[in-house]
Amino acid sequence: MKLNLLSCDAQRPDKRAIAKCIAEISSSIDQSLSNELTAILLEGDAVDIEVEDRNSGSALRALRKLSIDYEIIE
Repeated sequence: MKLNLLSCDAQRPDKRAIAKCIAEISSSIDQSLSNELTAILLEGDAVDIEVEDRNSGSALRALRKLSIDYEIIE
């Protein structure tokens, strides 16, 4: 499943927690790339990631918990 991470609405976004979440839920992103994607997301640009279907429910819950707005592409 592909997700488009749109923005983070948290007042004080936890960069480390967001990067860790992206690395854990994505099927092909390592910690270094997740740090870069987190910085891009917090600057206001959208980020595309791919999530394994078996992890999709928990991934979406984790994103909501971090106040990350997303849209499902596929």
